[in-house]
Amino acid sequence: MAESEAPEPGAYRAYKAACPGCGAPVAFRSAASTHAVCGYCSSTIVREGEALKRIGKMAELFDDHSPLQLGASGVFEGKGFTVAGRLQYAWKDGRWTEWHCVFDGEMEPSKATGWLSEDNGQYVFMREVPLAKAPELAALRVGANTAWQGKRFQISALTQVHLSSAQGELPKLPPLSREFTVAELRSDDGTVLSLDYGQEGGGAKAYLGSGVQLKGLQLQGLRDDLGKDEKGARQFSCPHCGAPIQLKLEASKSITCGSCASVIDTSAGPGQEVLAALQTEPVRPTIALGTVGTLFSVKWQVLGFQHRMGQSPGDDESFGWDEYLLYEPKEGFAFVVDASDGWSFVRPLSGAPSYRAGDSTAKYLGKNYTLKYQYNAETTYVAGEFYWKASRGAKTFNSDFANGETLLSREQSKDQGTEEITWSRGNALDADEVAQAFGLKDKAEDLVRGDVSPLGGGISLKTLIIIFVLFILLAVMLSMCSSKRNCDPERENCERGNSSGYRSGTSGGSYGGWSGGGGSSGGGHK
Repeated sequence: MAESEAPEPGAYRAYKAACPGCGAPVAFRSAASTHAVCGYCSSTIVREGEALKRIGKMAELFDDHSPLQLGASGVFEGKGFTVAGRLQYAWKDGRWTEWHCVFDGEMEPSKATGWLSEDNGQYVFMREVPLAKAPELAALRVGANTAWQGKRFQISALTQVHLSSAQGELPKLPPLSREFTVAELRSDDGTVLSLDYGQEGGGAKAYLGSGVQLKGLQLQGLRDDLGKDEKGARQFSCPHCGAPIQLKLEASKSITCGSCASVIDTSAGPGQEVLAALQTEPVRPTIALGTVGTLFSVKWQVLGFQHRMGQSPGDDESFGWDEYLLYEPKEGFAFVVDASDGWSFVRPLSGAPSYRAGDSTAKYLGKNYTLKYQYNAETTYVAGEFYWKASRGAKTFNSDFANGETLLSREQSKDQGTEEITWSRGNALDADEVAQAFGLKDKAEDLVRGDVSPLGGGISLKTLIIIFVLFILLAVMLSMCSSKRNCDPERENCERGNSSGYRSGTSGGSYGGWSGGGGSSGGGHK
């Protein structure tokens, strides 16, 4: 029998009962919670009235990099919540986590719970919404636009997933290891709609939300072991050369060996490391892996690096750029992009700009962005850790847009039957900002980029001043020469000849890694 307790502060009901598997106490905070996983024996428990029934055993939880943990509390839209449970899903390229949040004092089940979900290196806070009839799964196409409750959404991904593990108190519990499809739809105002086709009878549930930052949720009770050198961190030997490797983040889905530069797939979990590719031509990043730098008052650590090449359809020439993956526990992930025409700071988007294939503009948060470039992109070198399964040879089709100095990048990937569209947004960075942030003041001149045709990029300010002065002198000389065309050759030194014109060329690409310099990293689903 369940033992009723006095409600915890803010909760409308709380009670606990003994686990049917081991006898340890299992607590429930919310009447909307029907399932739980015992923290002692991992028994999967379903609540039937005031009694608990054991229905199986949950798989071992895969530890991750998240600062969240059970018992953490925060505020969303003015209402307090507590993190009561989590679900871990797996797909062919790795895992992601959804945290079950119980709102204090809510009596209606539909308002009592929410989900804080990982989303392309960021977070989305979602709540279940009524769904009269789910769209036919077979009719959904990645990249297509559709409407839901009068709002336009773009279908961004269709992914085959399965529940791999769970923890704590839960309002839902899909069958363990049974595959089902999750459809992700995103709007141009940042709204995310997730359709879960894992329901019995082939139905679906809908979850609606928007992107959030952990620092904005006023979180308390977060993990205090982040950023420390943990002796228990995941370690293994390189499958190719045997060198020791240690992950900084448990959730990393790929890492490169520091000794032989091999790319190692870590998405399957401990003991399942697989060699993905042997890179024989190491590339040295300008910003060293592991460097901690401050941008926009945030201390970011450089976790990963990749070099990418792009080529516009029908063009024989290609161009390259570098991307640095940054991480901060409460901020999530971001990128610094280094291209021949400049640097930029980029973050993945939760929403998706309004755009149709063939259009010359995209709209996001009420602003129109003009299409500048489209090109095929390929990753040619990777180093460090990534939250998606980064690999040499990964290909995407990129479209770059701009509105002033604000940039948008759309990347479309298709791999082994899985198709996904990811969007990123960013702004240009001055080379001085990069040098200041990452301790590269002694290399400041080497970081200068830009379209300074026809002499190319990487020219210092001093050199530009000299060039400017030379142009003025040249203009004066040409002017003097032209004024002498009708002079008297017997009295003056006259020159006859054609005046020469000057045509300024332009280098390929613009917007600091967005066009001709590549888009931001798409990353993987979740």
